[in-house]
Amino acid sequence: MAEQYYATSSLVVGYALCSSLLSIINKYAVTKFGYPGLLTALQYLTSAAGVWILGKLGFLTHDSFNLETAKKFAPAALVFYLAIFTNTNLLCHANVDTFIVFRSLTPLLVAIADTTFRKQPCPSKFTFLSLVVILGGAVGYVMTDSAFSLTAYSWALAYLVTITTEMVYIKHIVTNLGLNTWGFVLYNNLLSLMLAPIFWFLTGEHKSVFAAMESRGEGWFHLDAFVAVALSCLFGLLISFFGFAARRAVSATAFTVTGVVNKFLTVAINVMIWDKHAAASGLVCLLFTIVGGVLYQQSVTVKGNSVAQRELVPEQPKGDNDSKEFDEEKQSLVSSAK
Repeated sequence: MAEQYYATSSLVVGYALCSSLLSIINKYAVTKFGYPGLLTALQYLTSAAGVWILGKLGFLTHDSFNLETAKKFAPAALVFYLAIFTNTNLLCHANVDTFIVFRSLTPLLVAIADTTFRKQPCPSKFTFLSLVVILGGAVGYVMTDSAFSLTAYSWALAYLVTITTEMVYIKHIVTNLGLNTWGFVLYNNLLSLMLAPIFWFLTGEHKSVFAAMESRGEGWFHLDAFVAVALSCLFGLLISFFGFAARRAVSATAFTVTGVVNKFLTVAINVMIWDKHAAASGLVCLLFTIVGGVLYQQSVTVKGNSVAQRELVPEQPKGDNDSKEFDEEKQSLVSSAK
């Protein structure tokens, strides 16, 4: 019992550290490295290679890669790539707080999209109140943001659109393919890696990279940039492992609470380590969006539990429960990766 307790605690702590530090490490990486397209390509390479190597060593099991499944998965990989691409460029031009605010807006857009396009019922009063709190905090943050720039907020809006599209639409493509969680991670990162050169050339970033290498000659290597990129790639892989393992080890409620705590940790760490953060008024508005997110999680959890109780069937097949659990794990890995 004691060994299981320490193992579970280690997984939760590992997930909390990776999740709370990942945005800050990515911000540090794009600040030191300055090539977001190449950075994301290196992250995809690390994650895909890590899953393949760990699979060969027997530490995990993943679906084998085949062309037919890859074709079906391609739309999901494209939207995933765009979400990561816009996320990285957002961190290039804005601070971590701005990223968290816009990330916290996704429940609002998902609720609107579900009601409008998927004909889902309108949100309950509690859910609607939580969405209003999120929106109010986000508007307040934008109004008090002294570092406001059109470029940064353009990338923020692009990120918001892509991540919402992923949450509403892509999940239904992926879950119908029957991939296990690590197979999902492998396909996602490997296909995104194949897409990376296209965007690398479309954005003209390759010219900047080659020009920098030519101008610096033998002095193109910088230790601080290398460490930043290595940490970013490593944490990108670790968040997949700890996110999956922690979800399996603890209840859904405990996992949700950990996710909420992670956001507060991210804000606190970001304020303590450097000056790349919002002013005091902006931080207050940011906390409002996080609180709104907590209320939203509570409203969805309560609603889900009540619906489950009303629709409970005495002899429900075990396979349905397993399928739902894996669906949630896949969606978690998509979110945690960003």
